[in-house]
Amino acid sequence: MASKILANLIVMGGGILARAFVQTYHQALANALKNGAAQETIQNTIRRASTVMTEKEAQQILGVIEETPWEEIVKKYGSLFENNAKNGSYYLQSKVHSAKECLETSHQGNTPGTLG
Repeated sequence: MASKILANLIVMGGGILARAFVQTYHQALANALKNGAAQETIQNTIRRASTVMTEKEAQQILGVIEETPWEEIVKKYGSLFENNAKNGSYYLQSKVHSAKECLETSHQGNTPGTLG
């Protein structure tokens, strides 16, 4: 009999704690959204993700070298991007796009006015 009561108390206590945790989580999320903390976190994540790729990695993804003309880089990008759009993966497509953006930034500094 005592074990039954103890088990009942544990189950009921666990349920109460779970509900309290969920309510606290929802309140914290609502406060974060109200204060803009969630948007700031998302923006920081996007910024970090976009700056992680190095120029060397971008060159390897697009299959180019440092001396490759910008027009050739754009052709390679277009080909790889379209191939992954048709029968590839979104992840690879986004890596190709990030590689182009990375090289675009470096080419802007080297040869202004040649971006297309």
